[in-house]
Parts: sequence; C-alpha cells; structure tokens
Amino acid sequence: MNETPLLHAMGITKSFGSGSQKTEVLKGVDLSLFPGEMASLLGVSGSGKSTLIQILGSLDRPTTGKVFLGGVEVFSLNARDLARHRNKRVGFIYQFHRLLPEFSASENVAMPLLIGRMSRKDAITKGEAALTQVGLGHRLHHRPGQLSGGEQQRVAIARAIVTEPALLLADEPTGNLDRETAGQIFSLLKNLNKTLQLTCLMVTHNSELAEQSDRCFFLENGTLMGMHQPTAANSHVANDFKVAEPRP
Repeated sequence: MNETPLLHAMGITKSFGSGSQKTEVLKGVDLSLFPGEMASLLGVSGSGKSTLIQILGSLDRPTTGKVFLGGVEVFSLNARDLARHRNKRVGFIYQFHRLLPEFSASENVAMPLLIGRMSRKDAITKGEAALTQVGLGHRLHHRPGQLSGGEQQRVAIARAIVTEPALLLADEPTGNLDRETAGQIFSLLKNLNKTLQLTCLMVTHNSELAEQSDRCFFLENGTLMGMHQPTAANSHVANDFKVAEPRP
C-alpha cells in the first residue's frame, strides 16, 4: 500500500487581473509531499515558485484547486481555523529573515507561540530550546543587529520550527548568503528534516543544493515538471541533475 501524502495539492491555478489583462501564474499544479520528505522546487524568476509556496502555506488562496494537509482540506476552513492551522501546522522561512530588530533572538523565536496564546514564560523557554537546537544557545539574548547573516537565518529557522509544525516551507532560505554559509544553512535544514522527521519543501535557484534533496520539482511557465529533467533553456538554473524517484 502506498504511503499517504502529508501534503497534497490538486489542480492549483492562480491568475491575476481579468480579460485581456489576465495573467496566469500557475496552471493546474499537482504536488504531493510524503511525511519526512525533503524536496526542492526550482525554476527561473517569475515562474511562480513563491506564489505556489504562498498557496501551499495558506498565505494566499488559489484561483482554483485544493490543498490538503494531513487529510484536511485547508481552504475549507473558516478564517479563524485557517489562521490557527497556519500558526501551528506550517513553518515558514524566507530569503530575508524578517526578524524584529527591537527584540532578542529568543523573543523573536517565541513570537509564533505568543501569537498562539502560550504564556510568555513557556514561549521563551521553548524559543531558547529551538535556538539551542540550531546551534545558537550562546546567542539567546542578542538582537538581530548583533548577529551575522547566517546567525540571523538560524534564528529564522528556529522561529519556523518552534511550533513543531508538520510542514516547513522555505522560500530561497540561502539566497542572501555566501556559498559557505548557504551550505551550512542547508545542512542544518537537512539535519532538522532527519532528526525531527519534518516534511520540507525548499524553493531554490541552487541546483547543487537541490540535488541533495529526496526529490526535485521544476516549475516552468506555471506548470510543474516533476519527475522530468529541466529543459536546456533553463540549464543555467537547474543543471542536468538526476531527479529521485517518488516514494512508494
């Protein structure tokens, strides 16, 4: 029997405008991720990668299509339950860390828990544990401006995992970092994927990192080219890497 996907997106389309001004960004995307899987999503700028991530994370609604997470049809939820789902079930990491400069690292990490109505004491305790998990136990009380770029991104990762989400969505998490630091951040994500059995989808332009994932998807002109080699026209983004077969 096949393993049941944790995330299952069906027929996702997204368009903006109307009539002659209508732009189709996503054109019937189907995508499944299995529990504990780490996958990468590649594509040229403007191919719809970030739009797809936003929809999978329920930050935006598709024009048509459905998204299931853990068997729940996400967009059938009312506004309150959808916000709770996003807060507790999905972790987000962005290219730019989006940390609040006036708060310490532990306070930044605790924010999703505070939003979820956890007590400040418990939220800070969990935030400090998450920071220790990403190697920043010695930077708990430092503010973002006192941290390096790589350390700031580690804080952002800790913030994304502190709620113990089922799904981690990372949109170009290494795109603003030098090569060495990018490799370190990716290694951290892979380690968290393994130790926490955390299902992860990472958007990246870096084919060298992407090919270390369990599977690679390629988004081209709004269409997902999963299980296919990238086209020659896009070889500068995704060099001829071997796509792993899907899990049974």
